[in-house]
Amino acid sequence: MTPSRDSIELQAVSAFRKHFGATPLTVASAPGRVNLIGEHTDYNDGYVLPAAIDRATAVAAGPRDDDRLVMNPGSAQDESFSLSRLYPSDQRTWTDYLTGVASMLQNRGGVLRGANMYVYGNVPRGAGLSSSAALELAAAFALMEMNGLALTRVETAKLCQQAEHEFAGVKCGIMDQFVSCLGVKDHGLFLDCRSLAFEHVPLPPGVELIICDTGVKRALAGSEYNRRREECSTGVRILASRLRNITALRDVSPAELHDHRGLLDPVIQRRCMHVVTENDRVVRSARALRAGDLSEFGKLMYDSHLSLRRDYEVSCPELDLIVDLCAGSDGVYGARMTGAGFGGCAICLAKKGFTGGVIERLNAGYRLKSGRKPSVYVCAIDDGARARHVAALSENNQENQ
Repeated sequence: MTPSRDSIELQAVSAFRKHFGATPLTVASAPGRVNLIGEHTDYNDGYVLPAAIDRATAVAAGPRDDDRLVMNPGSAQDESFSLSRLYPSDQRTWTDYLTGVASMLQNRGGVLRGANMYVYGNVPRGAGLSSSAALELAAAFALMEMNGLALTRVETAKLCQQAEHEFAGVKCGIMDQFVSCLGVKDHGLFLDCRSLAFEHVPLPPGVELIICDTGVKRALAGSEYNRRREECSTGVRILASRLRNITALRDVSPAELHDHRGLLDPVIQRRCMHVVTENDRVVRSARALRAGDLSEFGKLMYDSHLSLRRDYEVSCPELDLIVDLCAGSDGVYGARMTGAGFGGCAICLAKKGFTGGVIERLNAGYRLKSGRKPSVYVCAIDDGARARHVAALSENNQENQ
C-alpha cells in the first residue's frame, strides 16, 4: 500500500528529530509526475498533459543560528553550504537542486536564514517520474514557509526550473515543475508551455494508472536529450526560411510540415514530425478526456508511443515490450513510454478491476522476455506541492488517530 502524503511528511519530521535533535518548524512535500501524453513538446513551446502522482518528496526544515544550509537525505553525512556562497557543484549532485532553489530565492530578494533540512520521500530516482522537480518544489515551499516568503505557484514553478537550468545543468522545459506545483487530485493538467495557460482536465472515474519501471537506467537520456533539442532547433531554422513567424515547432501545422518536408534531411524531418503530430495529439487527448472518451484517449497514447519509437527514436526494447504487454491485456485503454526515454517508465491506463491481471501479465512477460524484474506501481493522481507548520501537522495527526 502506498504511504499517504501525510505519512511521508510525518516520517520526514520524525527523521529530522532523530538526526538533528530538534523539532522542525515546517515540512513541505511535492509529488512526482507522469506525463499522460505530450513528450518532448515542452521545450518546443508546445502542449503537454501531465499529472501529479501519489509518490512525493518531503523536506522538513528548521532554523539555524548561522547562515548555513545543512542537508541530509537519509545518509550518514550532512552536506553543508553557506548562504553567501551558493554555486553549482562540480559533480552535479543532489544538493544542487536545493542550493539552486535557495540561490534563486535570494536572487529575487528573499532573505533566508540558515536551515537544517531533512529529505525523505518515495519518488523513484532515475525512473523518469521527475524526482528532481519534486525535490526542488519541496525545498522551495519549505524555505518560503520558514522565511515568510510569498510567490505565486506559477512563479515558484518557474523559479525551480531556473534552478535546474543553472545549478543542475539540465535545460528542462517547464512541465515537470509546473505540474508538481499546480497538480490537482484526479485531474490531468493541460498546459500550453509557451503562454503557461493551463486547464485541469478531469480523468473519468473507473480508471487506474499503472506505471512500470523498466529498470533500465537512462544512460543516454542527457546527451540524446540535448541532441534532440538541437535537431528541433535546426528544423525550425530551416522551416523559418519559408514559413513566416515561426519561432518554434509549436508554430508549424502538420499540413505545413508535409508541404515543406523536402527542405529537411530525413532525420530532422522525423524529429519535426514527432513534435508537430504530438502537439496535435495532446490537444485531441484533452478533448477526449473532457468528453469521457477513454477509447480515443487510449488510441492517442499508442500513437504517441509509436511516434516516439519511430520518429523521435527515444524508446528502447524494454519500453516497447511493456507497451506491447499492456496492449495485449484485457481492460487496457492505452499505454506509452513516459519521460525523456532510453529507459525509465511506461504508463498504462486501465479499467478498475482489471489492474491485477495487467500487473500479472507485466511481471511474467517482462521477466521472461527481458530477463529483468519490473517495478510496477498503481498510482493515484494527487495534488501539487504544499507546506505546513509541523505543529499543525502533529495536531491533525492526533485528531485522526
